[in-house]
Amino acid sequence: MEQTKDGQTRLDRRTFIGTGIAATLAMGTTRASSQSEKVPIGTDSRGRPLPYNPRTFQAMPTRNLGRTGHRVGIFSLGGQAVVETSDRLQAEAVVNKAIDLGVNYVDTASSYGGGKSEQHIGPVMKYRRREVYLATKTHDRSYDGSMRLLETSLKRLQTDHLDCWQLHNVQTKTHTDRIFAKDGAIKALEKARDEGIVRFLGITGHYDPHILVEAINHYPFDTLLMAFNAADRHQYSFIEHLLPVALAKKMGIIGMKVATRGRMLSTWTPPPLEEQPKRMATDRSGTITMRESLFYNFSIPVSTNIVGCDNPAQVADNVRSAAEFTPYNDEVMARLEERCKSIVNQGLYFRKGIIDRLNS
Repeated sequence: MEQTKDGQTRLDRRTFIGTGIAATLAMGTTRASSQSEKVPIGTDSRGRPLPYNPRTFQAMPTRNLGRTGHRVGIFSLGGQAVVETSDRLQAEAVVNKAIDLGVNYVDTASSYGGGKSEQHIGPVMKYRRREVYLATKTHDRSYDGSMRLLETSLKRLQTDHLDCWQLHNVQTKTHTDRIFAKDGAIKALEKARDEGIVRFLGITGHYDPHILVEAINHYPFDTLLMAFNAADRHQYSFIEHLLPVALAKKMGIIGMKVATRGRMLSTWTPPPLEEQPKRMATDRSGTITMRESLFYNFSIPVSTNIVGCDNPAQVADNVRSAAEFTPYNDEVMARLEERCKSIVNQGLYFRKGIIDRLNS
């Protein structure tokens, strides 16, 4: 590791490869084999079953989700894409397909689709809650607002508890100051954990790695949901600045924005510019395949990666890629990063620096 001029820790490429191998071994990455026979079906301190999907261990490699005790498949389902649209039947089909194929981690947020994501996941959770680690988020920075959101999320998700409740999209010091205030959202997270409504506490972000470094140094979160992909190193890199700190803390680390809603893919055809949100508008196709995107993220030493899917066939394709995954070496990773340099704006449209340029 090296120190940057501003005193931040950076992970150089040589250190990354060594750390990646060591961390992956520390996580206990396990290839699909006979592991289903070795994983106990337990209960928590309140007698509720711990998440357990017996298909996971035959479907894909698994890793430890930090210190939570949950063994997670390297591919997990994100609650965006079709899950947050008005197509309820297709959304439920995607969630059921994912669980059927071995996915054992589902992520959503109270704000996704104006609440539709949780509403669509809920009917599946009503019958299959025991099979997945369920995580959602609060975007409110206050105690009162977050507690109201928690009540709403539980009703929508048709469950009496969450495996993880996360602070959503923490971007600035103003956010963290409000979150950690006496009446801030962190007090809601702690109360929910102490009362057994949630098991673990997490933080998420995709804007500025340094703000998240400060947050996880300030508070012992169990999990970190961080945005990165093959374009990451070209703008406020989460891999270089944030990942080493989270690894040292042995957090459960979840990746997101693997292909940035398809905008990084060579198969993506950009809609007319006037039909795209201004902050995401581009006339360029992507430069890599979905398999390459997944393999890049799988090769980084994180626990799992969440992906939103448009239909059950995409779920099946992604699970197949997870099943066939072998880590990329340093040379392949570098080539993918270079190919993504020309599409950094669309690959990281959510990142500090790019947003600053668009707003200037």
